[in-house]
Order: sequence, then C-alpha cells, then structure tokens
Amino acid sequence: MKRRRFKQTEPLEQRLAKEAERLKEEAKNLPPGAEREILLRKARQAEIGTHLTEWLTSPGLRPPD
Repeated sequence: MKRRRFKQTEPLEQRLAKEAERLKEEAKNLPPGAEREILLRKARQAEIGTHLTEWLTSPGLRPPD
C-alpha cells in the first residue's frame, strides 16, 4: 500500500490561523450550545498551536551551551 504524501505550500502557522478563523466563523452561525462550544474550543486550540510554533521557532529560544 502506497502512502499519500502532500507537499505543504503554506507554513504551519498560516494553516492553523486559517483553521481557527474558519472555525470561529462557523461557530458564529450556530446557536449557543454544545456544538458551538466545541468549535470555539477547537479554534482556541489552533490559536494556541500557532503561538507555540512561533515560540518554538523564535530566535530567543536556544539550547544551552
């Protein structure tokens, strides 16, 4: 069985930010309830992922000498 491979054209931060925005927009159209809260939680997790990858790739974060 052959693996399907994709070459990513956008950086991870951009993909996570787009996903967070999409989830927020989708949640806006839903009435208050469990489904809306789930979408907002997923959006927040994507935003946190964006911040973490930015933090991990920042020049200020270096291994000790």
